[in-house]
Amino acid sequence: MPSLAERALELVRLPSPIGHEGPLADLVQHWAHRHFGAHELHRVSHSFVLGDLKDTRPTVALIGHLDTVPAHPGSKEPHLDGDRLFGLGSSDMKGALAVMMALAEELPRASLPVNVLWVLYEKEEGPYLESGLGPLFERVPQLGRLKLGIAMEPTDGAVQVGCVGSLHATLSFQGQAAHSARPWQGKNAIHAAGGVLSELAARERVAVTQDGLTFYEVMSATLAKGGRARNVVPEHFEVNVNYRFAPGKSVEQAQADVRALVRERCVVDFSDAAPSGRVCLGNPLVQRLVQATGRAAEAKQAWTDVARFSEWGVDAVNYGPGETAQAHQRDESCSVAALQASYDVLDAFLRG
Repeated sequence: MPSLAERALELVRLPSPIGHEGPLADLVQHWAHRHFGAHELHRVSHSFVLGDLKDTRPTVALIGHLDTVPAHPGSKEPHLDGDRLFGLGSSDMKGALAVMMALAEELPRASLPVNVLWVLYEKEEGPYLESGLGPLFERVPQLGRLKLGIAMEPTDGAVQVGCVGSLHATLSFQGQAAHSARPWQGKNAIHAAGGVLSELAARERVAVTQDGLTFYEVMSATLAKGGRARNVVPEHFEVNVNYRFAPGKSVEQAQADVRALVRERCVVDFSDAAPSGRVCLGNPLVQRLVQATGRAAEAKQAWTDVARFSEWGVDAVNYGPGETAQAHQRDESCSVAALQASYDVLDAFLRG
């Protein structure tokens, strides 16, 4: 049996940028045929639910995505160097996939106090509505009966509870074109955005505390587009604003916050809104998992599919061996020791 490091390296060496998960999904299916019965293997496109859906014990799901962000030009080839695994997806989240696969092979599933499912899916790194989890849930509605989902996103080995919601808004500013030598004959759409951009730059993060955990609401301009020539006053300018909002706030309330900022100074078009994930520290299984890590629970200051499970009425948390600071980085890496530590925690937790 390969070590966790060797297994993770094998997964990292097989590219699976978003939209191109097929080869990795085929590898997962070939592996699953060796470790699960035919009735336990459910594939939808390049996503899977593995395990017994009819088991009457409380069910816990280990959740991981197969895709990575696109590769960075000039990145080094995947390799091991001492205690570090280098390569795209090592922290986010093929190291976690290696842990999940090792647990599937080595846990005495029939004698555990809980039933365990493995949920592996495509297109997590893209728009909310394109994720492979949606079609998977439609085909396997038993996922709605989970007692706990563990999304194995990078958390530096801590249990991170809840998650901030995320929405994108395109702010469109209209002007009138003119020769840049005579700007008074037009209206500069880029200049029209100055007030909103100044207020965004001055906006402080907003702390929201739930069950002793602090989340921060932040609003940032992330893309800008406008102008058609160096000597033309632009008649149109667009800014993309990304708003991260705390658990307990609905998408509709978050949209109202953006409208309050712009105050009809531009046209607002909302896109790719993803809900926040609820805090579920009262779940006894969550308390046991936190205890198994030996660390205090933390707030998840990012969006993850914990939010999607919350929408389905399922308690879910984030816990994985990856390093948050390494996710999406050029020459991404993770600690091999962290892979083993994550395995040990989950093994102890699932054995009860």
